[in-house]
Amino acid sequence: MIRTLDLFAGAGGLSLGFEQSGLGFQSVFGVEIEPAAARTYKRNFGCPVYDGPIEDLESFEDADVILGGPPCQGFSPLGRDRDDVSRAQLNELWQHYLRAVRQVRPRAFVIENVPQFQKSAQFAKLLQLLENDPDFSCYKYAYGVLNAADYGAPQVRRRGILVAVRDVENVPWPPPETHGPNSPEAIPYVTVREAIGDLAPRPALNEVGVDTDGNQDLHFGRPNPRPASMERYMAIPPGGNRFDLAKNRPDLTPRCWAEKPTGTTDVMGRLWWDRPSVTIRTEFFKPEKGRYLHPEAHRPITHREAARLQSFPDHFEFEGTKIEIARQIGNAVPPKLGEALARHIFELIRE
Repeated sequence: MIRTLDLFAGAGGLSLGFEQSGLGFQSVFGVEIEPAAARTYKRNFGCPVYDGPIEDLESFEDADVILGGPPCQGFSPLGRDRDDVSRAQLNELWQHYLRAVRQVRPRAFVIENVPQFQKSAQFAKLLQLLENDPDFSCYKYAYGVLNAADYGAPQVRRRGILVAVRDVENVPWPPPETHGPNSPEAIPYVTVREAIGDLAPRPALNEVGVDTDGNQDLHFGRPNPRPASMERYMAIPPGGNRFDLAKNRPDLTPRCWAEKPTGTTDVMGRLWWDRPSVTIRTEFFKPEKGRYLHPEAHRPITHREAARLQSFPDHFEFEGTKIEIARQIGNAVPPKLGEALARHIFELIRE
């Protein structure tokens, strides 16, 4: 068994990927401040979970590998509306991750974040510590931005990843891609159709249920959508977006869109069947937030469809309200990306 410790764990997408690699990785402890996500982690991994601020945690469980994604809202463009104090507090949380590394001295560790983090002053400070602090002199590291679609997730999702390994000469980068034109066998990307094409076009549920296999059923729709919303959905053709709505039904186009003829092309957009999904965020159930309409059905994607596009298997069960589950799905690291990182690290620590 290769013991993993997951900090800022969320629902556990990264831990799940490591376990699904089949290489012996097993989570022994999680740290997650959001109560619903902490319950999800404990439900699926069966290990202790600390659900308070990491700043208050004095000691960490012993582990071979530390995983984690310090909160990214302080660096993400989506977090630009935060006040300066809360943004600064979020930006500093990575230092508690390194505190865990100092204490545990794992064989390897992985830091995951939004790509913008790797261009920040905080990341430069992190690299300076890795280079100059004696506590980290035994680690070699590599970093860059990886696209989850290149590793088998049915979604274009770019994440900033840093991998550090103890007592090796170097860390090759990037991890070998498994899908796309740059993969060794040029295996095609996994598409939306492959991920969700077998699910019913019309969800039968309005709430979380249980499917015929006994799994948690997240394939539910919005209860009682407004007639105007339905008319908007029907006005958008396959692959279309808000510009098609403005062309086909100007009477249903919000004034803020009508007066903005340029800009984002994803708002009120339909996913394409034969491509990977766009990035799944926390409000995927609101098509006014992005390209979250089903490729054919006149509705936003369901929680089950979003979870599959994140590469979560159906047997993975989430805790919390519908909004809390959506937040966990949208914030997660795609498990398929986690699998690739697990294989990469395994080859290095095995040496």
